[in-house]
Amino acid sequence: MAKNITLAVDEKLLDQYRLLAAQQNTTVNALVRKHMEETVGMEKRRQSAIAKMLELGRTTKAKFDMSGWDREASYAPGGKV
Repeated sequence: MAKNITLAVDEKLLDQYRLLAAQQNTTVNALVRKHMEETVGMEKRRQSAIAKMLELGRTTKAKFDMSGWDREASYAPGGKV
């Protein structure tokens, strides 16, 4: 079910957005809805990626030996990483 919302937007910005909507042969409402859907979708993908990386970190069998690592040397030209 669609819900109506009220937004306070700068008049010049709204005028520019209306022009953009007209150029894209759509409405301000449709552009805002699309932006909201894309933002939520992007956040869901970000959260999913973080969860996958954390799970990989918990389950990896890789071993990292940092005993010979030298911060100064790694930043020096030709430094060993």
